[in-house]
Amino acid sequence: MTASTAHPQPHPESGRPPADGSDRPAGPSPSTSFDSTAQLMNRITAQLSSQLARVTLTAVPRGPALVAVAHGSRDPEARRTVRALLDRIRALRPGLPVHLGHIELNEPLLDDTLAALHGDVVLVPLLLGRGDHVKQDIPQALARAPHLRGLTAAPLGPHPLLAETLHVRLTEAGWRKGVRRAGVVLAAAGSRDPDWPADTARTAELLSRRLGGAPVLPAYASGAGPTVEEAAGALTARGHRVAVASYFTAPGRFATQTSAGAPWIAAAPLGAHSAMARLVLHRYDQALAAAGLAPPLHLASA
Repeated sequence: MTASTAHPQPHPESGRPPADGSDRPAGPSPSTSFDSTAQLMNRITAQLSSQLARVTLTAVPRGPALVAVAHGSRDPEARRTVRALLDRIRALRPGLPVHLGHIELNEPLLDDTLAALHGDVVLVPLLLGRGDHVKQDIPQALARAPHLRGLTAAPLGPHPLLAETLHVRLTEAGWRKGVRRAGVVLAAAGSRDPDWPADTARTAELLSRRLGGAPVLPAYASGAGPTVEEAAGALTARGHRVAVASYFTAPGRFATQTSAGAPWIAAAPLGAHSAMARLVLHRYDQALAAAGLAPPLHLASA
């Protein structure tokens, strides 16, 4: 018999004989393995992308609409300031419907804002204490909108966040820690309601603490005194340099009037400071909590 020479058989997938001359099958080369893995991952990625493209996440509004209730002013800067404040509120809580209504002088008026809404609302007064607007005008406006289910929040003041904002505005005007014998007149609007001066006095106490114990005297642009001039005179007689803190949400006639005669420095109104935006949302949340409600957050797929 004639001996035959054995030849290695090529691997059925690669077409190449085993590198060691044996007849065992050789596995795919490393480059072939890497290529297959990359192709598999690409297919998986493409399939996931295709599935995700069919899903849309929609933010469901976080609870009832917030209606910020401003007083209104003939000063055009007042409306710009309030709208800037509302923009800050929206930025802090995306998805929450935020609307504006004025008690008088500016559009949209509160009645018109409420007439255009439906469902649940929380009215947050951009007012700094208890008075006729908070106790009568705002609840009456809500009562004239029976198609709504609504709550009325507490006014913004008194609250430590207001003292924080007043401190910032005084610092911007030139107040410095350690100024010797400095005092502050807290210039506010007036009201016939007896709760109004009590709320203003409480804010004066909070601001005094914030200023390290500097004396802070409330004063009023209208109604019962003391006036800003009278309060400033009292502090001056005690040997103090007198700054005026403008206890108004936005610029307007009273804010301008009470700052005009400041003996030393006069601060700007509270305005659209971030602490004010946080306070508005705090009052909104308080009103919901008092009613046994909580603003929900859902993500719905469509």
